[in-house]
Amino acid sequence: MQYHAAAAAAAEAWGYMAAAAAARGATTMDALGRVERLAAESAVVIFSVSTCCMCHAVKRLFCSMGVSPTVVELDEDPRGKEMERALARLLGYGGPVAGGAAVPVVFIGGKLVGAMDRVMAAHINGSLVPLLKEAGALWL
Repeated sequence: MQYHAAAAAAAEAWGYMAAAAAARGATTMDALGRVERLAAESAVVIFSVSTCCMCHAVKRLFCSMGVSPTVVELDEDPRGKEMERALARLLGYGGPVAGGAAVPVVFIGGKLVGAMDRVMAAHINGSLVPLLKEAGALWL
């Protein structure tokens, strides 16, 4: 009889853990959906953390080009951590992100451009301006 009680307790605990994992999965999917909706609402969307120097640099880059990006400050959003995890997955970060942040992340025309390295590479190789024009963020 003790075996049955232990098995029942283990099954109950496993059910709780499975439900919690499913809820986390649903939360991640909700966060991913929210990221996608926000990214589609404006020509340029930057997911940022207000204290991040790289986020500041990418925002300054776009402003210096005459672009007015929509900035989503994840540290000021109640669901920001969930969205940051969803962004890390979009960027292909499987485990913990170096430095604890997957930002800045830039979307142009609703499409993922990537993190700072991809944005700067596009700027240097001349492909950023055409992307911005195509999205309607620049009228040069």
